[in-house]
Amino acid sequence: MAALLPDGRAVAYRRKEKIFGEGDESTHIAIILSGIVKITASTTTGREALLGLRGAGEIVGELAALYGSPRSATVRALDDVEARLIAASVFRQRLRQNPDALFAVLSAVIGRLRESDRRRLEFAGFDVLERVSLLLAELARTHGEAAPGGAVVIGLRLSQEEVAGATGASREAVAKALRQLRDRRVVTTARQRIVVLDLNALRPRL
Repeated sequence: MAALLPDGRAVAYRRKEKIFGEGDESTHIAIILSGIVKITASTTTGREALLGLRGAGEIVGELAALYGSPRSATVRALDDVEARLIAASVFRQRLRQNPDALFAVLSAVIGRLRESDRRRLEFAGFDVLERVSLLLAELARTHGEAAPGGAVVIGLRLSQEEVAGATGASREAVAKALRQLRDRRVVTTARQRIVVLDLNALRPRL
C-alpha cells in the first residue's frame, strides 16, 4: 500500500464517525493510517452484523471501488482514526501500474474470504459460548495489550450488541456467555472493556 500513500488526502475521524455508508456510491477507498474501524452490514431482520475490524495499514472499500458497485457495508471509526482517502479511479489506475500493490490487495481480499469462511463454519459447528470465546481469543491476539499477571486487555471498546453481531447471537445470549466466562475466571468485564485472564481457556477443545 506504500505505493498508494502519496495519493489522496489524509482525514481524521472521531470515535463512531462514519467513513463509508452501506448503499453509498463507491467514489473512493480508504487506507487506515492509525486507529481501528468496524465494518457492519444490515441483516434481513434489521439487526446490525459486525463483519470485521480493520487497523493501521489495512484498506477498506476496495471491492466496491474495483467493481463500481454501491457500498455493501458501513465503516465507522471504533476509536479516533486517521485514514488516507484515495479516489476509486486513481486506485484502479495505480493497481494497473503497480503489480506489487495489486497482489497486496488480492492477498487482503483472500484473507478476508478465508475469515468469512471460518466464521460460517464456527456458526454452524459451535454454540454461542464457544463462538464468543473464539472471538475474544482472536481479539486478544490481534488487539491485545499485555497486563500484569499474564492477563490480556482487549484494546477495543466493544458493546455486547457488537459482540452479538460478530457471533450471530442475540445480546441476551452473549450476556449469558460472558457471565459464564466471568464465573469461570476466564475474563473480567466492565463497560465496553474486556480483560482475558486465561487465554487458553477461550480455545475450544476440538
